Amino acid sequence: MNRGLFFLLCLSVWINYMDRGNLSVAAPALQLEMGLTPTQLGVLLSGFFWTYSLLQPVAGWLVDRYDVYRLYAAGFAVWSVAVAAGGLANGFAALMLSRFLLGAGESLAYPAYSRILAAGFSERQRGFANAMINVGTKGGPALGTLLGGFVVQAWGWRWFFFGMGALSLIWLAPWMRTIPPPAPPDAPRTPAPAAGMIFRHRQAWVTFFGLFCFNYTFYFLLTWLPSYLVTERKFSLRAMAVYGALPFCATAATSLAGGIWADRRIQAGAEAGALRRRVAVIGLLLCGLMLLGAAMAPTAAAMVCLVIAFIGIGLFTCNVWAITQTLAGADRAGTWTGWQNAVGNMGGVIAPIVTGWSVTAAGSFLPAFFTAAAMSFAAAMLYGVALGRVEPILEPKIQ
Repeated sequence: MNRGLFFLLCLSVWINYMDRGNLSVAAPALQLEMGLTPTQLGVLLSGFFWTYSLLQPVAGWLVDRYDVYRLYAAGFAVWSVAVAAGGLANGFAALMLSRFLLGAGESLAYPAYSRILAAGFSERQRGFANAMINVGTKGGPALGTLLGGFVVQAWGWRWFFFGMGALSLIWLAPWMRTIPPPAPPDAPRTPAPAAGMIFRHRQAWVTFFGLFCFNYTFYFLLTWLPSYLVTERKFSLRAMAVYGALPFCATAATSLAGGIWADRRIQAGAEAGALRRRVAVIGLLLCGLMLLGAAMAPTAAAMVCLVIAFIGIGLFTCNVWAITQTLAGADRAGTWTGWQNAVGNMGGVIAPIVTGWSVTAAGSFLPAFFTAAAMSFAAAMLYGVALGRVEPILEPKIQ
């Protein structure tokens, strides 16, 4: 794959996750300004995932059939406008509408990533390629939390939204200049992938629900960690900006190191599927254990536990999509990823709402942390026991 194109793709992931996490960073100030209850805030935080999850199968079908590069640019433009529009919102309904639009635009992202990487990198290179994508998924929230905390305190949450929307739109110009030219009108089209072929395999459903369990844990942390640090651990906005970014930095570093290490082990003769699955399961178990520790420990020890939990997340995320790409093959990676994300990101729908309700009912985040830990253990069981061997299971499409 062209290095410049790969760099822009990785940069776009950073912007993607800064954009989807901006409401979480702004939540403490926004909640106070609008008088929102924790339950209302939980619904707002989940709003992105409603359209994001529901549109994943459509997005997967589209990127396997049409020009993935231009489809991704169209989705990017939609979500950039949605972010900036959120800064104009004057109430719950307007904010929810902007989150719906953000989710619709970003629904194209992961199917596009998977399609591009599966076609552009061999099995031996996908650990690094997927790790670079995952660096963005964790580095983006880290940078967004760090910058957002300072911007919100200095100029207010609305300017954070406006700035992120403008930054996102700027990225489109070099992307459109770098992507390959469109196929000629008379070029043969790729046959439409058959989702039913994927559904017949046990491995597909294991990856679907394994991602659901993991995403419940991850999106609980992504959406509620800033509010947790401010309301329960009594951090200032500036302290939240720094300490809220640290766990995501740990995940980004771990994901990159883990992806490179896995590629080298595979090149040295290790079985790719078995290695990736083993490391992913270790990461999930580590995350669950450390979340239990973070829930019960004093503040300093809890922050250490959170950082280690995010290291576990990095071990999982640098392998999860390489596993999917191996199972699906390059021709159907977009479709499989779309359905896996559709089911998996329902965890992002449920986690913020359940967390808001439990914080309101219990008056603390303790039950929320216990639930997130249990979901991480469930994901480890699915990937470690139910998945079986990680090897190609779909026949390539006949062109």
